[in-house]
Amino acid sequence: MKRYLIPVLALVALALPSGAQARVIELGAGGSPPGASNCPDDPCVAAYQVTAYQGRAGTLKNPFVVPRAGSIVAFSVSLGKLTPTQIEFFNGRFGEDPQVRLSILRRSTRKGRKGNHRLMRQSEVYDVTRFLGSTPTFALDEPLRVGKDARVAITVPTWAPLLDTVSLARSDWWRASRAEDECGKDDELSPPSVQDEVGEIVDYQCTYFNSRLLYTATYIPDPKPTDGSDKTEKQAQGAKAAAVANDAARGAATAVRGGAAAP
Repeated sequence: MKRYLIPVLALVALALPSGAQARVIELGAGGSPPGASNCPDDPCVAAYQVTAYQGRAGTLKNPFVVPRAGSIVAFSVSLGKLTPTQIEFFNGRFGEDPQVRLSILRRSTRKGRKGNHRLMRQSEVYDVTRFLGSTPTFALDEPLRVGKDARVAITVPTWAPLLDTVSLARSDWWRASRAEDECGKDDELSPPSVQDEVGEIVDYQCTYFNSRLLYTATYIPDPKPTDGSDKTEKQAQGAKAAAVANDAARGAATAVRGGAAAP
């Protein structure tokens, strides 16, 4: 599979203060065994009309959970190579050309509501028609800020052949913005469930095992201060969280493993 690298080094340099060194991390990379689309062979499976993230990729746990605050400056998708007939089928079934965008989610930590995910921000939409059969990297015009424990998800407004559903273990699984009774099965596809309104909270109730979303995100963590200021900031944040908790205590207001297969 061809890999197109759209340069991100200039963007990385612009995102950093003068004299700072960038530690660049590719979230989602390094899962073993590696994944790949089965297209154009049967089954040729595409993700469709959904926002989702990989929860585990083989030996790689929590591949898209951000370890500390930073910025996402680019992302890559591994796209299957389709036949003209397969492209015509997916375009006809889901309405438009294949598209993707990156989404930043914040998962709830409240007991009983950990399936809730708030959309914090999104990239622009990218049409990937010209890149089928390759792994393009898209440099974001504006880096996406991410906080600690944020989830970096992929949104597919229409469809995109970026799913591996062949010969993977149960340790490969991803979670989607779909209701529990709308996960899709056999010839019954899930209805559109794209999460695209910033601030919107969606309960991610569908988890697909033996399957992998083929994307990665280029992440630059914020540099760690060496003067102890980060400790002071954490103490201030802890005090604020405690105050919020006290206010609350007083009653203050406050198909195919998730994809669609071509016939």
